[in-house]
Amino acid sequence: MTRSLRATSPASGPVPVLLLTAMAEPEDRINGLEQGADDFLAKPFEPRELVLRIRNILQRHPTADAPPPVVRFAGFRFDLGRAELFRGDEPVRLTAAEAALLASLATRAPQAVSREELSRSTQFGGNDRNVDVQITRLRRKIEPDPRNPRYLQTVRGTGYALRPD
Repeated sequence: MTRSLRATSPASGPVPVLLLTAMAEPEDRINGLEQGADDFLAKPFEPRELVLRIRNILQRHPTADAPPPVVRFAGFRFDLGRAELFRGDEPVRLTAAEAALLASLATRAPQAVSREELSRSTQFGGNDRNVDVQITRLRRKIEPDPRNPRYLQTVRGTGYALRPD
C-alpha cells in the first residue's frame, strides 16, 4: 500500500506517511519503513506522541504550494522563510541574532513571548538579558521612536510581543 501511494504521489512532492498499527515487532517496523513510510507508531500510543510525530513529518515535508509567511508592520515586511526584513523594497540589515529574535516573535505575533523562551528559541546562550539587548537594537531599526515602541512591545511580567498592523 505504501509503495503504491509513493508511486502516485503528486509532482509537488511525496505524500507524508505515518503507519499506525498493532504490529509492534521490530521486523514489522523495518518492513514498514522499507516500504516507504516516513514513521511508524505501534498501538497503544500516547496522543501527544502522535501529534509530535505528525508535526515532525510535516516539517520534513514542506508543501511546495505554500509560500513562506510574511509578516507586515509599519511599512516593513519580514519574510519568515528567508529571515529577511524589508522597509518597502529596501532590505534592512539584521544580525543573525536580530533575525532569529524577530522570527521567533513574528511566528507568535501578537502573543507575548517570555524572555526565557526567546533565549531558548534564538540560542542566546542562556542569558535572558541578551534578549533585552537584542530587543533594544532591533527597536532602533524598526521603531520610529524606540523609547516608545509601537510594534515591538514589552509585556510587563511576561516578555515581549510583536504587534503587527
